[in-house]
Amino acid sequence: MKITDLLDKSCIELNAKVSSKKEAIEKLITLMEKSGKIKDVEAYKKLVFAREKQGTTGVGKGVAIPHGKGDCVITPGLSAMVVKDGVDFEALDGAPVELIFLIAAPDTKENVHLSLLSKLATLLMDEAFVEQLKNATSEEEFLNIIEEAEKKKEQKESTTVSEQQVNKKLQSDKKILAVTACPTGIAHTYMAAESLEKEAKKLGVSIKVETRGSGGAKNVLTEEEIEKADAIIVAADTKVPMDRFHGKKVMEVQVSDGIHKAEQLIKKAISGDIPIYQAKEGEYDQSVKNTQKSGKGHQIYKHLMNGISHMLPFVVGGGILIAVAFLIDSLTGDISSTDEIANLGSISRAASFFKGLGDLAFGFMLPILSGYIAMSIGDRPGLAVGFVGGALAKNGSSGFLGALVIGFIAGYIILLLKKVFSKLPNSLEGIKPVLLYPVLGILLVGVIMTFIIEPPVGALNTSLNNALKGMDTSSKVILGMLLGGMMAVDLGGPVNKAAYVFGTASIAAGNYEIMAAVMMGGMIPPCAIALATMLFKNKFTESEKKAGPTNFIMGLAFISEGAIPFAAADPIRVLPSLIVGSAVGGALSMIFNCTLMAPHGGIFVFPVVGKPLLYLLSLIIGSIISALLLGLLKKPVSMNK
Repeated sequence: MKITDLLDKSCIELNAKVSSKKEAIEKLITLMEKSGKIKDVEAYKKLVFAREKQGTTGVGKGVAIPHGKGDCVITPGLSAMVVKDGVDFEALDGAPVELIFLIAAPDTKENVHLSLLSKLATLLMDEAFVEQLKNATSEEEFLNIIEEAEKKKEQKESTTVSEQQVNKKLQSDKKILAVTACPTGIAHTYMAAESLEKEAKKLGVSIKVETRGSGGAKNVLTEEEIEKADAIIVAADTKVPMDRFHGKKVMEVQVSDGIHKAEQLIKKAISGDIPIYQAKEGEYDQSVKNTQKSGKGHQIYKHLMNGISHMLPFVVGGGILIAVAFLIDSLTGDISSTDEIANLGSISRAASFFKGLGDLAFGFMLPILSGYIAMSIGDRPGLAVGFVGGALAKNGSSGFLGALVIGFIAGYIILLLKKVFSKLPNSLEGIKPVLLYPVLGILLVGVIMTFIIEPPVGALNTSLNNALKGMDTSSKVILGMLLGGMMAVDLGGPVNKAAYVFGTASIAAGNYEIMAAVMMGGMIPPCAIALATMLFKNKFTESEKKAGPTNFIMGLAFISEGAIPFAAADPIRVLPSLIVGSAVGGALSMIFNCTLMAPHGGIFVFPVVGKPLLYLLSLIIGSIISALLLGLLKKPVSMNK
């Protein structure tokens, strides 16, 4: 399939004036609409913006390739636009984008959009070709430039039958493995895999490619395959597990090289002229250097989320078991006396068992948080050092804040120790991870935590906890509104995560009302979307109305991300509606003094919620308010759509 077969003259604009990424995409979609290849423009727009949420399609060097794949597309199509003044597209290299292609692909097994992405990306790596397109004076010239480039590419790729046969005879016994990965794990990961597989097939080389995309690792390389491999290509701009390749010939390159230089990579791998990889304890591969381009803020966020994600199972499991203990005692015993209220959760033998087990699991929360933050920074040697730092925070008064701070400090201590001991002879390499890093790391963390971190952070943590516990009703309502609203601001983004981390920290401090308000704020957006699609059918497209009811399930399960496609399609009207409803729900949860000891679970943990009926009422009221606002603010969908 040729690019020129999919790009109509009517879908090209050579001197576009746009001021933002959103405006650029909307103009491209309007151009695409002229081709008649989209049957539901609103649904397609939602797909394109949802894809951008996963990671920018600004591939760098002034080029962007946004795309959407779904049933709303009749046949594959393209639109193109030249923005001579450039537009901020949040590109990977941070440069303004001047040339943009939009891809529309139907939802079929052929994966037309991936094929087009690969073909376009390959051509657009040629800077001369890009300049020609930007300087085209007519739509016809624009199409002719693409057609000529495609012809040249086909001629370059074509080889004689005899050459292919020679390649197969010489190289059919070669076994190559590859790993592809990029920070967002969407287009580039799979484009690189496809390109490597294609070139290997041409050269008659056996290849298996492991993709580490947003959906997790696929086609994972086995130990046996690694053992038998002649060479391994790692095309990645993010960290991948490298220890497994110890002693093998490994070539590390950027993921873009996997797309645009696949032939050279395969030939170099076949030649065997590549270094043998020597894994070192805690070694960072070259891809870490590439991730540093994303900025310190992103790195800190990534390290924090690594700690939070590993901590959550302990908080969920321990919190629910403790809540069950309270539930057992409240249902089976007389808790009218002050002593019994004080011992709630430990009165009966059954409750005492649940409470003890829950407390044990809960006790790992801060060491795990700190340990895995440190491990994200300093790799495996950071785990033990961070774990000890978290345990010191747990036993002291600094609590969650102390564990958070010492986790980062522990990770950077390990990086410092690695630098200090990097000049030691290779004969002493084995003692670093088992002796030098843990002993000196734990000692340094202990000194820093005890004498530097614990006094001020402990005082701050104590003051915050006392302030939270001593809040009057009006202050609690304001806090509930703030946290509930934050959960709906970006639906799983940094603001949402900040509120969630605050709620999780409040569990460690025993302020269970805060977590209840946070979860309420996350449950309302999907439930409100589902309700609105049923009450105001004229405000949503057919595909949105079909997808709407499933948001009830996602909302009740505390999965806020179910509302993202709807918010992406109409953020100006949808987000304020959701924020207001979530803020009201969070405030009501505080007013009713609802409590929650588990940081996740939605309706499935309602049995252990304090005052569950009032909590459910808060959810219903908040969802109705958001749904009514959606009905009021959203414009009707025209009948021709």
